[in-house]
Amino acid sequence: MKIITRSYQETINLGKQIGLLLNKGSLITLKGDLAGGKTTFTKGIGEALNIKQVINSPTFTILKIYNGSLPLYHIDAYRLAENPYDLGFDEYYDDGIMVVEWPEYYEALPEEHLDIEFNYIDDTSREINITATKEYEDILKEIEKIC
Repeated sequence: MKIITRSYQETINLGKQIGLLLNKGSLITLKGDLAGGKTTFTKGIGEALNIKQVINSPTFTILKIYNGSLPLYHIDAYRLAENPYDLGFDEYYDDGIMVVEWPEYYEALPEEHLDIEFNYIDDTSREINITATKEYEDILKEIEKIC
């Protein structure tokens, strides 16, 4: 499924709409270039979870945990390419919502997830492609209804 957002706020709104469809144990992978909209989208998920903390990129910490109606575990796996060791993130899968940026660098991800890829169009617009593994097909159908 392809969606075009034309502003920062539209990308946040899309994240919020999708965030409202997620359940405890949901795994979202975010792919795309730097400044592609991955963290902006995650801010929208945070809004759906009533998170009051400022959500920003976990690039240097690798994992940030935000508390809301469900915990949000935000992982930036880019630096894991240099350190492929198991860091124990699997302990968080069932507890809340996990969002993983740069999933291609995190070898220990479960196979079932909602995959979202961001493609830069211009300074404000993004093409967002969403695919789902079998367990997430119902969520993808709901996204298609709202978009």
